[in-house]
Amino acid sequence: MSKSGKIRAGIGGWTFDPWNESFYPDKLPKTRQLEYASEKLRVIEVNGTYYSSQKPATFAKWAASVPEGFIFSLKASRYCTNRKKLAEAEGSIEKFLNQGITELGDRLGPILWQFMPTKKFEPDDFEDFLKLLPQTHDGIQLSHAIEVRHPSFVVPEFVELVRRYGATIVCADHPEYPMIADVTGDFIYCRLQKGADDNPHCYPDDQMDRWAGRLKTWAEGGAPDDLPLLDETKSEKTPRDVFAFFITNGKVRAPAGAMALQQKFS
Repeated sequence: MSKSGKIRAGIGGWTFDPWNESFYPDKLPKTRQLEYASEKLRVIEVNGTYYSSQKPATFAKWAASVPEGFIFSLKASRYCTNRKKLAEAEGSIEKFLNQGITELGDRLGPILWQFMPTKKFEPDDFEDFLKLLPQTHDGIQLSHAIEVRHPSFVVPEFVELVRRYGATIVCADHPEYPMIADVTGDFIYCRLQKGADDNPHCYPDDQMDRWAGRLKTWAEGGAPDDLPLLDETKSEKTPRDVFAFFITNGKVRAPAGAMALQQKFS
């Protein structure tokens, strides 16, 4: 068994006008931006799938544009999570899964299920949602990351529930929303959202080093000792793949941040 899981640092999407100056080479055609980004990074979180469906040919084209080992994380459709009764999401979940995402093949990484900041934790309601998430689709293994943003989720009961269903709670470093650092699944998913456009690497050097240490600890199967846990139940100490995204604040410098963080594990 490997002593450490793989650590991948990335960004959200690959189309953002300021990156034409801060990231992409001059005169690089937009049609080659994904190809270029995938050469510099190891993972991209696709935000477009949150707002609209794609065609199978689109996913196949994405897969063909990136090198072996590159991973796409897909943000699930908002129609799956933005609803009062989550048990009624089955049709939307099926529609999202059946749009052709498995055309990504081994480039398909975690699916991010993001909930509105107004969505509160109701145990039965949330368990109804977790029951709808399949482990496989079209013969491909699926991994599920759950991002909640209401403080009512900051309780041990939520951690225990998600762990029971084998999903991963997103560890979000955000200026407003709560951070939940408990390990619940077989991979780690971080969204680093406190960056700044005037910082060359998005995050300050000391925070970058701190996060690098945490990612390494998680990848080796441990839990960082500087992040509080809601549930003191010990997770199995086993190597885990780790995904870390520079998202939201400091977006102009997000690619530089992801590359700088990734370099720490080269």
